[in-house]
Parts: sequence; structure tokens; C-alpha cells
Amino acid sequence: MNKPPQMKFGQMELHIISDGEFSLDGGSMFGVVPKTLWKKLKPSDELNRIRLGLNSLLIKHFKKNIIIDTGIGTKIDKRDIELYDIRRKRSFIEQLKDLYLKPEDIDYVILTHLHLDHCGGCTYIDSNGILKPTFPNAIHIVQRKDWEDANNTNIRTRSSYLKEDYLPIKEAGLLKFVNKREEIMPGISVERTGGHCDGHQIVFFESEGNKGVYLGDLIPTTAHLKPNWTMGWDLYPLEVINKKVILLDEAYCYNYLLIWEHEDEIPWGHIQKDEKGYRVISHRLTQTL
Repeated sequence: MNKPPQMKFGQMELHIISDGEFSLDGGSMFGVVPKTLWKKLKPSDELNRIRLGLNSLLIKHFKKNIIIDTGIGTKIDKRDIELYDIRRKRSFIEQLKDLYLKPEDIDYVILTHLHLDHCGGCTYIDSNGILKPTFPNAIHIVQRKDWEDANNTNIRTRSSYLKEDYLPIKEAGLLKFVNKREEIMPGISVERTGGHCDGHQIVFFESEGNKGVYLGDLIPTTAHLKPNWTMGWDLYPLEVINKKVILLDEAYCYNYLLIWEHEDEIPWGHIQKDEKGYRVISHRLTQTL
């Protein structure tokens, strides 16, 4: 059985569920950072695109199954598959089956934000062409501010949101709003960071003294550990910088496990600090549970 990366984390089980890889323009991923610098960490192809991962997290805790972000999903058309060079070895649902889980077994879906590459997998089109929630028994956790912004887009933001990804969740009564920082259940909480978009949130998890954080698009890859390396996609880059300074210091001091949603090589790890800044300490990808 080909299991996804996994580890024991106190009383929790952590599993990386990959929705595959895709490519985006390197300039858009690094904003004002010169290519001569970022290409050393993320080489680009002939179209100036870099490879990115789609790393969702499954947490098994207190007999509950929690998914953080759902990737792009299966509704995307052939044109966009080619445009973004989307590649998948196995489907999201197949990877859940490896863990003896069905979509109906998921209790919570926590969404860092409602951009199409983070919540596209929340819905699917069935064999009759009907749009349905992928996880019909799950409460979907969204920052209220991000919901408001997703439904009131502007010329800058409208291409990042697809209403078919999230409106069926509300129509099915599966949506729960949170505001700023809230506990979802013992050991799991969310915190609104802003920065990438106003309603962006990160997810903290803790068990038996072990601490971790799922970073969403605040720090999307290991190449974004420098606080001033922000994305062209970030609506409020100074907010990103300020939050990264605080969070990275906290993560270093308390030895957080960091999970990078768009990293194509190492989805999780710890960090150390030296005179050059922060660097990643690789973590074993898979442990026997």
C-alpha cells in the first residue's frame, strides 16, 4: 500500500494528502525578489514556471478526522490543467482510502482561505453533472472576513475565487464562520493572519508538548522563509512580513513542526536560525504508526 507521508505527533496522527503538483510563474511567487536570487532555490522551466506542491494535511485526533485545505480538486478543465501543468500520481480520495477513510468520514475541513488552489477540492461534479460537497458530513471552517471578500471580489481578486468551490458548502449547511483566533477543538486552533488576503488564516495543532502550524500561503514554500520574500499574489505584503517575523521566531523558540502547503519536495520540517537567517531541518517523511 502506497501511504502518504505520515507521523505520530503526541496523541495525533498527521498525514500529508497530496493533490498533486502544478506550475506557476516564478515572478508571481517571489514578487520583487530578483530572479537571480530565487532561481537558486526554485529553478524555473522555459516558461519561467516553478514547480509547486498541493499539500493538504489530515489530522486524526480524539477519534475525529480533520482535513486542512483540499487542493485544486477535480472540476478544473483541460485548458487549465495544461496551463498550470497539473500532475497527480493518485487522487485525493484514493489516498484517503489508503488510510481506510471515505469522504463521509471527515468531520472537519479547515480552509486557510477560499482561493481556488486551497478549496477547489471541497466540491465535485457527480455522474449526473450535479455539483456536490466532497465531504458531506464535515463542518467547513472559514474566516468570516474571507467569506465576505470571496463573495465581493474586485478587479484584483476575482480570478482567485470560484464560487462553485464554496457556495455548495453553505447551501448544504456545512459552513461555520470563525473570527480572528478561535479553538476548533482541543489541540487545534486557527488564527487570522491577513497578508496574503485579508481573511487568510493559519492552523495551529498541539499534543503532549508537540507544537505545529500549517502555514497556508503565509509561508508557502521553504524558499519563503526570509521574512521579506513575499509573493506577487500577496495583497498586503507588509502584513505578511510582520507576521512572518513573529511566527518564525516563535516557531524556532518552541520547535514547531512547520507544514508548507506549496512545497514540492519537503512538506514538513523544523527550522534552525543562524547568522544567515532561518533554514530547514528535514524531517523523516514517513513513520510507521
